[in-house]
Formats: sequence, structure tokens, C-alpha cells
Amino acid sequence: MVEKLKIAIDGPASAGKSTVAKILAKKLNYIYCDTGAMYRTLTYMALKENAISDENHLVKLLDQAKITFEQRVDGQHVFLNNQDVTEVIRQTDVTNNVSAVSAFPKVREELVKRQQEIAKEGAIVMDGRDIGTAVLPLAEVKFFLVASVEERAMRRYKENLSKNIETNFETLKQEIERRDYLDTTRKVSPLTQAKDAKLIDTTGLNIQEVVVKMLEYIQSLSVLKQK
Repeated sequence: MVEKLKIAIDGPASAGKSTVAKILAKKLNYIYCDTGAMYRTLTYMALKENAISDENHLVKLLDQAKITFEQRVDGQHVFLNNQDVTEVIRQTDVTNNVSAVSAFPKVREELVKRQQEIAKEGAIVMDGRDIGTAVLPLAEVKFFLVASVEERAMRRYKENLSKNIETNFETLKQEIERRDYLDTTRKVSPLTQAKDAKLIDTTGLNIQEVVVKMLEYIQSLSVLKQK
């Protein structure tokens, strides 16, 4: 297998991107970069200052933000200026506003630069919504994960219940549909499948089955390159 690949994983909310990306990175001994967590961290900062709709203010907040990741026994943690924000950036108010924050061109420009810097040496698995099209357009491996709205809402519902977050299933469906619309229709780097990305429908598949499909695809690409 070719070493130090750049692996891009895109797809809509709750399609399983982050979960499979973490497992894939661990199996390959690669770095994992959760780009969504970077946008969530900025959204968390913006909510505290009521600056969700102010692009210039958002850019100033980014200037003050050092966003880092650390792998621990219980999984990857996200830090904002050395403060652990892993849990708070997954709260409902952040989830419902992150699409609006991530739609601003100046915000995306700055975070894409940071993401490209993280990925420059390769040996990385990066997931998000525009990785294969905008952040790492030359990535050797690209995946686009999808799943039905019903299944994605159920995944989010079970995740919230496990964290004792009170939630309503029908509301979750509506929120996911709204986020899909915002992500696919934004003017800057909309959610779309790269032409050279491998489409995987995760509906009805468990995490390990998806990972196996991805590893088989990566291996097939390596074999083709060797011929």
C-alpha cells in the first residue's frame, strides 16, 4: 500500500464520517483531523458573543483561537486555547448554527488554510463537507458517505440519549433536512460529491462494515497503481 496517503471523507450530517474516519486512521496509523470540530469550535465562540451573523467578528475570533486535537484513551479531544471543548461543541445550539457560521467565505478561507497545513505531510484521514472538493482536491483517496434522513436522525437520536440529552426524533429529522439544505446550497464550497470520490451508502450498514468497504477500496487503488 502506498504510504502517507491523503484520505478525504465527505458527506452530510450523521452519515458516519467522523466515526469511520477515526477507526480508519487508527487502522492505518494515520493522523485524524475532524474539520467539523473546527467549525463547531468557532460556532461555540460566536454563540458566547452573539456573533453568529457577523463575518468580520468571526474572523477576529478565529485569530484568537488556537484549535488543537489530542488523542486520549477515551477518544479524540478538541481544545480551544488549551481548554477542552470536546463535549460543549456537540450541544444542540452549536449543531443548529454551525452551517450558518461555516457558510462565510472568510471563515472557510482561514480554516481551509489550517486544514491544508495539517495535511501537508500526508498520512492523514480528514472528514468534513468539502474535503475532496476544496480542502484536499488532490487527495489520493476520496469517499462520499450518504445515508437516509431517517437513519441519520435515528443515529443522532441514540447518540443524544446516550449523553442524556433530551431530544425529539421528528425535530431531529427536520434539523438534519434543514442542515442538508444549507450545506448543499451555500455559495462557498457547497456539500457535493467529488467526481473521483467513492460513494458509499451507509444505510443499513454498521460501522465495521463501512470501514471494511473503505479499506478494500484503498487496497484496490494501491493494486491498480502497482500494475
